[in-house]
Amino acid sequence: MKSPVRVSSVRRILCIFPRYAPSFGTFEHAYPLMDGVRAFMPPQGLLVVAAYLPGQWQVRLVDENMRPATEAELAWADAVFVSGMHVQREAIRAIGRRARAAGKTTALGGPSVSSCPEHYPEFDYLHVGELGDATDALIAALDADTRPPPMQRILTAANRLPLSDFPLPSYALIEGRRYFLGNVQFSSGCPYRCEFCDIPALYGRQPRYKRPGQILAELDAMLAAGITGSVYFVDDNFIGNKKAVRELLPHLVAWQKARGYPVQFSCEATLNIAACPDILALMREAFFYAVFCGIESPELGALDAIQKSHNHQALPILDAIATINSYGIEVVSGIILGLDTDTADTAANLVAFIDRSKIPLLTINLLQALPNTPLWERLSAAGRIDLDGKRDSNVVFARPCDEVLADWRFAVHHAYAPEAIYGRFRWNARHTYPNRIRPPLSRARLSPANLRRGIVTLAKIIAKIGIAGDYRRTFWRMALPAIRRGRIDELIASALVAHHMIRFARDCTRESAAFYADTPRAAAVRRAA
Repeated sequence: MKSPVRVSSVRRILCIFPRYAPSFGTFEHAYPLMDGVRAFMPPQGLLVVAAYLPGQWQVRLVDENMRPATEAELAWADAVFVSGMHVQREAIRAIGRRARAAGKTTALGGPSVSSCPEHYPEFDYLHVGELGDATDALIAALDADTRPPPMQRILTAANRLPLSDFPLPSYALIEGRRYFLGNVQFSSGCPYRCEFCDIPALYGRQPRYKRPGQILAELDAMLAAGITGSVYFVDDNFIGNKKAVRELLPHLVAWQKARGYPVQFSCEATLNIAACPDILALMREAFFYAVFCGIESPELGALDAIQKSHNHQALPILDAIATINSYGIEVVSGIILGLDTDTADTAANLVAFIDRSKIPLLTINLLQALPNTPLWERLSAAGRIDLDGKRDSNVVFARPCDEVLADWRFAVHHAYAPEAIYGRFRWNARHTYPNRIRPPLSRARLSPANLRRGIVTLAKIIAKIGIAGDYRRTFWRMALPAIRRGRIDELIASALVAHHMIRFARDCTRESAAFYADTPRAAAVRRAA
């Protein structure tokens, strides 16, 4: 739906999405191996806002992960809209300064400003909270006057728009083929209260969700915009509302069958999804190939301490991973080092877990304290939040910082040595991937665009990794069996992920552990990367 605000003026709105810092999860090292890919995922929030704006307003979008907004684009605009996360803070503030220097009215929304409005003095309007009455107030204010207000205005959502009323994102504003993944949001919120997570404070513990028909319409719009290959459900917890997921999945299965399986899906969910065999079976039929689970630590005492006992209460962790793998779904994991329960043995325990679990992709991060989390409150009360910006984390660890950093580097180096990550991928190629459905070779899957993308990507992988790469022998030990079995799509996906992780691990172990930190030091590392 469009905003109910009745406007009397035509406005020109330039939406700018800030550049991400290099990280485990954005796969920027894989882009040069692909056919025209320049960025990770479309800016879903700004696309929804663009669709919600009055129909007579003119809207353009620039994703600065592809290119910076130009002076001409800033000159065109009456107002500049920006949205982003904490990891994008420095880029967000830089956009605000550029737009203000160009004399433009600026508005900032999204999760970072909703959590920490005090961090963004550069913007004229701060939109705190989700789409809803605050958005309508912003539209009304700009309709009345596009000049910057005399002082910063903070518009806080008291009534958020139900997800079932969300408009179809404005995919016409983007080049879908330029993105590594497509993305879709089905639900918002999570019933759990993990100590380090700000989702319950921002979006609530009672998950809200869209209707299945909305999701199918969004998937059709993505295909029309050129997004093919993989689509990621960006929900805070895909199974936060199990009843809603059970209702959605049969619709996804029917959509895939009717359209010839044009995409494969992935999502983020708690590890106790392993206790839901009916959901996993439907996910397999809908062609889900991966699920990101925030395992955080293999040490059960650590999970209990951070209020994440649900990771091991339904099933032992390794059994849960094996169960998910049995449905053909690869597990991706988040890991945290620097927890108060860590000991001198934690890094060795983590390395042993990585080797036993055979999880190919793990994001191994230092603990960061986010505002509006129980962790922030506890550490603040204990005087353990470091705000001077000189450390790799804003947490004063229970163990000496140098020891925590040494453990982090050790774990990253071990996990992403070429033979280690390819060994885990080879294991999944034998034990997980054969459990997947084999979709028919439909027109959608064999479209000229898909064939070109696959051929170009495979050629680049062979040239840059298989011939010129310094780990080419390791690559061929996986590639040759995959080629003989006709598993070219799995080979391509594994090679892209492995190449990024190997390159990124080499970079970050030489530089800093602070790629998720919100500090000047971290920003300097990002600019150098």
